[in-house]
Amino acid sequence: KMWGLHEAAIKSGALWQVLFFIGLLEIPFLLTLANGSVDGTGNVGFDPLGLKSDRRAVTEIKNGRLGMIAFGGMMQHYLLTGKGPVQFISQIPNFKSCAAKASELPGAKT
Repeated sequence: KMWGLHEAAIKSGALWQVLFFIGLLEIPFLLTLANGSVDGTGNVGFDPLGLKSDRRAVTEIKNGRLGMIAFGGMMQHYLLTGKGPVQFISQIPNFKSCAAKASELPGAKT
């Protein structure tokens, strides 16, 4: 079903428009890349509120690394179990059934 939608979007020209506008957004980065002033923090020269600082740059880099580790963990879980994170979470019983089963455990106080 998704491939049919993809083919229809290509035939209508919608994906070419998306590619063109995303390409326009990449022009400032390509200019800083050509100047050799890329510092790895995502600075493309657009900071109208003056939010760029060294502390925020380090925070952004750490956030990106944490996101990569989280994605790697989800992929490893999928490769080991064959279930994605949403499918796995949807199979976890709700709190009431967990509490009911916990009362049946040996040593549980009721």
